[in-house]
Amino acid sequence: MNGFLDGTLVGLVLLVSAGYAVSSLGPRSLRRRVLAGFARVAARAPAVLGLRGTARWLAAASAGKGQGACGGCDGCGDEAAAKAAPPQQGSPQNANASEIRVPVDQIGRRG
Repeated sequence: MNGFLDGTLVGLVLLVSAGYAVSSLGPRSLRRRVLAGFARVAARAPAVLGLRGTARWLAAASAGKGQGACGGCDGCGDEAAAKAAPPQQGSPQNANASEIRVPVDQIGRRG
């Protein structure tokens, strides 16, 4: 009996690991479909299990883009930051936004 239990637990862990790998490395559309499926299953579960909140969370997660910046476009950030005044062209600090200038006297020697 212990061999059967051990085999079942190892199989379950491998199944969860494979599911995590597919959801992390797989396409986003697959991830959304899986989350939507889990949301439907959780919504059909009996109310005694208390999965209504989890079903709503899974449905929201499958509906669209997650919260936070993705780093790809500038459309998912704060609207207040987008409405900020553009930098003045004559100021030396904004000459090249990709450059960071550090004064030489602030650079210390490693000892």
